[in-house]
Amino acid sequence: MSQAPTSASRDAVRNTVPYMIEMTEKVLFGDIWERPNLSKRDRSLIVCATLLATYRPEQLRGHLQRALDNGVTKDEISEMITHLAFYAGWPASMSAANIAKDIFAANP
Repeated sequence: MSQAPTSASRDAVRNTVPYMIEMTEKVLFGDIWERPNLSKRDRSLIVCATLLATYRPEQLRGHLQRALDNGVTKDEISEMITHLAFYAGWPASMSAANIAKDIFAANP
């Protein structure tokens, strides 16, 4: 079981919820994300779709970056956002589009 590197968002609350962060790093990223039946690319697409649909913009930002790092293309992210506009709602997709615009700009 591997452990995910720390992140600024987790580090920001590590002293407030240390056990939650420990579980995030050891179980979620160290175990669940490492299971072999889905690729990290597919997991990223699923997580981004879920975060968009449940309107979690703070978490979406980091996971869109992770999705790019895991091989999801900008075109695929754009298509996911467009597709979900009809299932999760236009406002959620527009918010996600603005976040994606910033992430894309940082990843030319």
